[in-house]
Amino acid sequence: MGFIMRWIVAFALLAATYNPTEMDFLRWGIAQFDSQQVLVGGAGLVLLAGYVIFLRATLRSIGMYGFALGLAAIGTIIWLLADQGIISLQDHAVNTWLALVALSLMLAIGQSWDQLRDRLAEPDQTDE
Repeated sequence: MGFIMRWIVAFALLAATYNPTEMDFLRWGIAQFDSQQVLVGGAGLVLLAGYVIFLRATLRSIGMYGFALGLAAIGTIIWLLADQGIISLQDHAVNTWLALVALSLMLAIGQSWDQLRDRLAEPDQTDE
């Protein structure tokens, strides 16, 4: 699975859990918990499994410091874009989407890091 696909899956996982629209697990789960406890619990377990997979791989490959450094770098880029007037940080929905993109990027990088490191560490293959 390529980096873009990992990013899409990570973004879908995060956005399914919470996003600024009315269509997310947290709002749905709170509204439906009394009438559909088993369905809410099952959906929550599926999301939890996704988080365990992504977080475990990310923390094993880049570690907590790498994750924090990556988020700081992405935050600096967002800060630069806001400072240059390219984006506005006044809207709560935009801020939430930016946070989801930043977190999903870091989860995808964490999933892909070992493969990238292995490719960089391979000796040059030459035909003689």
